[in-house]
Amino acid sequence: MMNQAQLLLIDDDRHVLESMGSWLREIGYAVDQASNLNQAIALIDDRPYDLILADVRLGDEDGFDVLRHCRAHHPGTTVIMITGYGTVETGIEALRAGAFDLLTKPLIDEELEMAIQRALSQQKVMQENQQLKQQLDLRFGLENIIGHDHRMLRIFDMVDSVADTRATVLITGESGTGKSLLARAIHRRSNRRDQPFIEVACGALPENLLESELFGHVAGSFTGATGNKVGKFKAADKGTIFLDEIGTAPFSMQVKLLRVLQELQFEPVGSTETETVDTRVVLATNENLANLVDRGQFRQDLFYRVNVINLELPPLRERISDIPRLADHFLAEVCQDTGRRVHGFSSEAVAALQRYKWPGNVRELQNVVERAVLLSKHDEITPDDMPSSIASGAPVSVSRSTGTSLKEALEGPERQIIREVLESNGWNRNETADQLGINRTTLYKKMKKLGLEELAGQRGSL
Repeated sequence: MMNQAQLLLIDDDRHVLESMGSWLREIGYAVDQASNLNQAIALIDDRPYDLILADVRLGDEDGFDVLRHCRAHHPGTTVIMITGYGTVETGIEALRAGAFDLLTKPLIDEELEMAIQRALSQQKVMQENQQLKQQLDLRFGLENIIGHDHRMLRIFDMVDSVADTRATVLITGESGTGKSLLARAIHRRSNRRDQPFIEVACGALPENLLESELFGHVAGSFTGATGNKVGKFKAADKGTIFLDEIGTAPFSMQVKLLRVLQELQFEPVGSTETETVDTRVVLATNENLANLVDRGQFRQDLFYRVNVINLELPPLRERISDIPRLADHFLAEVCQDTGRRVHGFSSEAVAALQRYKWPGNVRELQNVVERAVLLSKHDEITPDDMPSSIASGAPVSVSRSTGTSLKEALEGPERQIIREVLESNGWNRNETADQLGINRTTLYKKMKKLGLEELAGQRGSL
């Protein structure tokens, strides 16, 4: 409760000190008392106080020295100054020096209590903001990007190396690999962490609105522009802008992007005035920009400009050793959010997770774990709690018969895997090929070679 706060009362008048201290204790505060500067500073350095009430005049000493000591050595401590000779100048001096308020004697009980409550309320808000910031740093920092795969560790090292620079960073990787999370981690680990982080999904906006969204516009610049609008680049000034799906940016927009990356300048739509910003740019794409350049869909000069630092996130199927850690992480999150008591995964469930190809990458794994926790009736996740397409990824036993070539030995497990995925997809070849990460022609050839073509015909496959 707020009235359990620890207060320090400083006044050289013994009568005021005793009477005010007694009254504050009666209304529930814990109060220490000091009658001079040295005694006050010794107490302040010895224990933490939520609030200090200090008289401006302490005999021949200055109560402002208490305030200056707190600002220098205990910046989280709130100080209210009290004076019997209140003037506008004294009030201004107190506030400029960092005091929360200046009260004038004689003090009215209600006025003092209200001032104390206001000070403690503000302190509580500041503490909550600090805790929230720490939570955000944890949530969006590298601490929340699970990965012990050697490629992920190399990415973490690169992030630490470039976080405090202005270098443009391009994050590439398949959908669901965590590009947005990595962009936020770069911002959180940089010296811009206290400034804005603005995210723009380039592919979600039509071409005629994207330019206005990024650079802003002035009133009357186009139909519907009834007022001035600040663009995302300006909103991210001193901070970071994250341009997701940059491969979808229209060719006409790419010219302006190139200029702002090189010169940090642009003109809002319909304006002739040049805006200058100090914005760090992080981009992401799940497309191969080099191929887009070859096809004439992405400017070559822009490609060279954005490809300064390239962080390539590997797909989850290539990070098999990270899957158990990620699954445990998501399991803990879901249990905390839902109150479910699920303690882990069976060895068969872990094996199934590691055999699955994860076309949706980390995002798909998160959804699968959430579904399993919500549906499980036991304290351990088993393959029965997972979609059939994943449960069928349990390990395949391989007989150790002698005289069998490696090619022949692998055909058995390959046949079993393809058959199980075909069955889970109702023998739909298109869905099976997508899930296995191969094209339909390759699937046809393998089915024919492994004797599954005839079986598919019997099942009336598509």
